[in-house]
Amino acid sequence: MSTLAYDGGAMLGRQLRRIRNNPGLLVLTQTMPITMLLFFGYVFGSALAMPGEQYRSFLVPGLLVATAANGIMTGMFQAAQDTHRGVMDRFRTLPMSRAAVPLGQAAADLVVTAGGTVPFLLVGLAVGWRMEGSVFEAAGAVGLLLLFRFATTWVGIFLGMLTRNEEAAGQLGGATFILPLLSNAYIPTEGLPDWLRTLAEWNPISAVTMALRDLFGNARVPDGAAWPVAHPVAGSLAWCAVLLAVFAPLAVRRYARGER
Repeated sequence: MSTLAYDGGAMLGRQLRRIRNNPGLLVLTQTMPITMLLFFGYVFGSALAMPGEQYRSFLVPGLLVATAANGIMTGMFQAAQDTHRGVMDRFRTLPMSRAAVPLGQAAADLVVTAGGTVPFLLVGLAVGWRMEGSVFEAAGAVGLLLLFRFATTWVGIFLGMLTRNEEAAGQLGGATFILPLLSNAYIPTEGLPDWLRTLAEWNPISAVTMALRDLFGNARVPDGAAWPVAHPVAGSLAWCAVLLAVFAPLAVRRYARGER
């Protein structure tokens, strides 16, 4: 465990330096959620039945979770880039824990995400969103959000090492944009056809979004919702546990095996 902690810390530092040396990408990833909040909040908000400020309060948790789900895309691209350029092969020759490299990447992504959450929440407060729950509930919401980002990053790391190609990873990662659209992140699911509502509410993004709305005190759980949305905190923790239990070992195994 001490070896994993030491090696993982070294890989964490390497990933943070890598991000620091690419400030353009860092600025883009940090400002895009804010841009989407302003666009969706003022353009879509005027077209929905909800008043603008009410919709922005509804939207902020959804965009937070949609951004967290982008851990699939960023994890996939970075892992594919390192694999394609032979960086993973060089790391594999070093006497270090096999879990250290993917763990360092996931941890670095978590640090960057945590930092980017702060300005997004400040902009959310500026456009009318409020934390109606207690401080402890709000802290729990942020913790759950970061746990979900950590889990989705492991999904992306595994897929990135599986594709082994930057272009393929970029195209496949871009397709993940559809996942929040099939959830309650942007619109309520109550008005959807039954089959589509069921599909949307069993999307992990829907459970985490509803959990954040519940903990922040922004919305009630809809009537007749599927189990993960009807019990959003438990459903979110269950989804995160499943994603980590499946994809973290797969990513470590894929890294250890290399091309085999």
